[in-house]
Amino acid sequence: MSRTLTLAAVAALGLGASGCASPTGGLTATNNPSVYSVHQPVVQHTNYVLDLTTSGDRVPQSELERLDGWLASIGASYGDRISIDEAEGYASEGARGDVARVAADHGLLLSDGAPILNGSVQPGTIRVIASRATASVPGCPNWGTPQLAASTHTSPNFGCSINSNLAAMIANPDDLVLGQDGSTTGSATTATRAIRTYRQRQPTGQQGLPATSTTGNQ
Repeated sequence: MSRTLTLAAVAALGLGASGCASPTGGLTATNNPSVYSVHQPVVQHTNYVLDLTTSGDRVPQSELERLDGWLASIGASYGDRISIDEAEGYASEGARGDVARVAADHGLLLSDGAPILNGSVQPGTIRVIASRATASVPGCPNWGTPQLAASTHTSPNFGCSINSNLAAMIANPDDLVLGQDGSTTGSATTATRAIRTYRQRQPTGQQGLPATSTTGNQ
């Protein structure tokens, strides 16, 4: 009798361990016994390019107007990265300043460095590059299969809602890949401002009750 109970206990333990083990083929939307979401945001990059003709160390007004129209046409806005690529051996600080002023009208700042793209920049021109990162969650929503299988698996749609909202709301999608470096210093005055205001505020109970009248104007 004891041998039968021992074998049954070992078999039950083995079934429990196999139920917790990860699938041999990896986690999928329809085979996910964990609470980890297989639907994760994917960040994609698009580079828009415009070559401008320079005159000496400056950009002519006609070219700046073309740049302004180009930025408006691509819907340049917060989150886009604007950079300048120049011909090898050339550095036009005046031209960079001209482009920076037009970019500022669209709420953008020039970034240091530039993406490596096909094609070289010709002397007498500068290349303005607008880099845009977008985030999305492929395969969402997923309502193709029953939401609760017979086994202990999560729904195929599990994680779609929160991760899709995160991808839609994040200001800089690149932060999903690598977050911003935090500051190593902090201001004690700023950190304690809320506590100081709370402690120094006069309690409302110390004030007298407001005088009210129940009689109206006749």
